[in-house]
Amino acid sequence: MSLADNEAPLCLPRLPLARLPAKPLPQGTIDTHFHVFRSGAPLNTPRSYTPRIATTADWIAFADRLGIARGILVQPSVYGLDNRVLIEALAAFPERLRGIVVIEPETGSDEIARLDLLGVRGVRINTRNKGGLPLAAAERLAAAIRDFGWSLQLQVSPDQIDDLAGRLPSLGIRFVIDHLGFIPLADGAWRQHLPALQRLADHPGGYIKLTAPYRLTREPGYAGFAEVVRALAASHPEKLLWGSDWPHTELWNDMPDDADLIDGMQEAIGEAALARRIFIENAETLFFGR
Repeated sequence: MSLADNEAPLCLPRLPLARLPAKPLPQGTIDTHFHVFRSGAPLNTPRSYTPRIATTADWIAFADRLGIARGILVQPSVYGLDNRVLIEALAAFPERLRGIVVIEPETGSDEIARLDLLGVRGVRINTRNKGGLPLAAAERLAAAIRDFGWSLQLQVSPDQIDDLAGRLPSLGIRFVIDHLGFIPLADGAWRQHLPALQRLADHPGGYIKLTAPYRLTREPGYAGFAEVVRALAASHPEKLLWGSDWPHTELWNDMPDDADLIDGMQEAIGEAALARRIFIENAETLFFGR
């Protein structure tokens, strides 16, 4: 084991699903953000964390119990450019899953076409974790994937959002901001970042994931998250996506309960028609529209 491996701490195990949400998810719900990890698959070095094993079969059991119909599997940073675990999952569930890969910006159209046939629908840029692609790759990736209708999925920091709001719309592709751009929620700090997120969503191709409130605040009940959800739902209901962020990687304490997370999201969304948009229709347009 290398020094870099020793410095990549082991994540907490996910909690078992002890109860169902108080209100069932809308029939046909799509989970737009989750990861899987297979025993024996080589991990990237260096990396930001060491995952617990959480297989595709584990997610299927989780999804079936919650009534999640389909899912978008996102390549985690710990696998770097090795998309084999993701491709195995897509091959096992071709009707149910689509994927977001990490590839070299110079990847040719033949390889992208092959991945497209397997169910891949986007490429991930990740500036927050070791092993992720940098923002500098955005232009080359956009040119490579534009003709395939793929999207860029971006895991970025709050201080990058203003730059992205001026930069991404000119790329001519659809793009998705992971986890609300990691904007801080405590003490109303989200208010200064909300306008930039809304500018990104103003663009026809701009989407935002309402995911992982535990990555944005340590406050009990994730204070501020519901307010951000409601503000974005009021301004851009057609641009919002829900994802479980299962199995909640890179956490060292306070592993969240999935039923609690879903209860909080449903309470913040409220209206049934809006819930269908966020849990189903927007994701269907973006990932299953062809």
